[in-house]
Parts: sequence; structure tokens; C-alpha cells
Amino acid sequence: MVVQYKCPNCGSDMAFDAESGTLSCPNCGRQDRIETFPEENIEQTVSPEETEAKEYHCENCGAVIVTAAETTATHCSFCGAPVVLSERLTGEFAPAKVIPFKISKEEAVAAFRKWTRNGRLTPRGFMNGDRIKKMTGMYVPFWLYDIDGTAEVAAIGTRVNQYQRGDTIYTETDFYDVYRGIDLSYLKVPADASEKMDDELMDKLEPYDYQELMDFRMPYLAGYLAEKYDYDDDALFSRVESKIVPYIDSYISGTISGYSTVSYTNKQIQANKQKAYYTLFPVWMVYYDFENKEHTFAMNGQTGKVVGKPPISGGKVFAWFAGIAAGTFAVLKGIAYVMGGVLW
Repeated sequence: MVVQYKCPNCGSDMAFDAESGTLSCPNCGRQDRIETFPEENIEQTVSPEETEAKEYHCENCGAVIVTAAETTATHCSFCGAPVVLSERLTGEFAPAKVIPFKISKEEAVAAFRKWTRNGRLTPRGFMNGDRIKKMTGMYVPFWLYDIDGTAEVAAIGTRVNQYQRGDTIYTETDFYDVYRGIDLSYLKVPADASEKMDDELMDKLEPYDYQELMDFRMPYLAGYLAEKYDYDDDALFSRVESKIVPYIDSYISGTISGYSTVSYTNKQIQANKQKAYYTLFPVWMVYYDFENKEHTFAMNGQTGKVVGKPPISGGKVFAWFAGIAAGTFAVLKGIAYVMGGVLW
């Protein structure tokens, strides 16, 4: 089913506005709160049964909208109308929470251009920030996990004391049995659930402010791209577990202090899933042309944080190392001069 939000004033298609947090009409400027948007202005077009590549029809111009099976929100390629595919957001694919966009497209472009100017080792042409090929706002599916962590640890700790009597140095070693039983809770640990998105890129976009998590409503997606998850919460839990276990291990080490050495004889760490929330996070995907190559960057649509690997200028790297070498040489020469020596 295709869902479109029509302006009560002029009938144009409305989209979610990141700055105001409302449904906004690009034609007449009307803004409506999502919670009170009149149902009579929500148009729904019934579509045939879902196939892998599915056809929908735009209510505005009648054009065919072809989407991949995982797409849940998109635009009409002909008239640009924002549409939400509601049947892909129900049942097991209904998100529980969403963090709405706070960074508008104009703000995202400005933030990215500012970010490119910070690259000290990037090529000169890259730093003007005017090579943006495309910037796409999309909601990426994530799972948020509430986890109970437990640990049972046994170890032998030693305390070594040295003292001298006369000409003899004595070393005294005391041995201690160490035991720890630990329970820890971790709330809302995220994992990207989209097969298309680079996991490392998505991880680096964190953190998101979970105080701004909202109960999911479809109007938040209007005007943006969105996808449903490719992996359920069970399939991703091993990845989340691999994130949490090192934190538990680090916490254990922090509780065992004051010993000269610690040798573990038993260490059992478990992370148990208590609850998982299907959530949509806002991401601006930036596609940037430079030297006939497309570079991909991502921006947190809530905070504006940019991640990605910019190109590196070999000449700037050489100049940077040369500057360090010259500075080091000058310092050493100064020290030698003060001490009365010669540095060649």
C-alpha cells in the first residue's frame, strides 16, 4: 500500500521537516504535527501482492514506482512525491522506535563542506567541498538490545615486597585467591540490520541521543528513503555480544587491583539478550566526486557527525614528515649547542 500525506491547504504532498519536526508542505508552507495530522488527508493506494521487485503507482502522476523488496519509503522518480509503503512496516517489520532527522539537507551540505576543509592531509581540490554528487537522507534499520552481562572469575593474585637487611636483599611474595561474581546491565546496544550498509561506517556514526527516541509513526519517513531490516535480532546478537564482552572483561580487570600479578584460573563471561527493539536511525549518505572516483561518506542525521575515508595527498604527507624531521633536527642542534657539543 502506498501512503501519501496531502496538504489540507493546497493538496500538495507533504514531507517530514527535520528542523521543525512536523509534516511540511513545500508549496504553501503549512506545517502539521504528526500526532494530529487529519486522517482524511492521508491517501492510501492498494497495491498487488509483494514480489521481490515490486511495482506501485504514484497517486499524483500515475507513474510506476519500482522498488526493491526491502524499501519502505522512497520518492516517485517522475514527480518527486514522497511515498511510504505501509505494508512493509507492519507485523514483524513494524519498527518500535525511530530517531527523527534533526539535520536538514541544507544543514547537512553545509556541515559536510565544513568537514572537508578540516582535512590537513587531503588533496587541495578535495577541500573545497563543492564536489557533492548526491546526498540522500535515509532511515537505516537497527536493533537496540538490552543485555544482562554476567561474569564468574577465579584468579591467583600476588603481592611482592622487597626489603634489605645488611647486604642481603629479600623478596617476599604473598599469594591470594581472588574471586569475582559480577552482574552488569547494558541498555540499547545498537547493531546495523541492513545488508547494504557498511557495518564499520554505521558503528562510527555513534553515538545517537536515545533521549530523542520516539514511538514509530509512518509520517516520520515521508520525504526520505527507508529500508526494512535484512537480519533479525537473533541473527545479529553474536555481533553485539562481541562488542559487549570486551567491556565486561575490562570491568573485571578494574575490580582486581592492588596486586603485583594476576593469573586467571577461570573466567566465564556471558551476555544474555533481554529485549531487542527494532529502530530506525537517520543517516545522510554523501556521494562525492574527486579525481574521477566516487567517495562515500555518512553523516549522523541527528548530530551531524561525519565519517568516511577521504583521499590522502602524498605530497602533503611527505611535507608533514619533512617538517617534523626538520623541527626535530633543530631541537637536537640547539641542545647540542647549549651543552657545548656539535651536531652534524
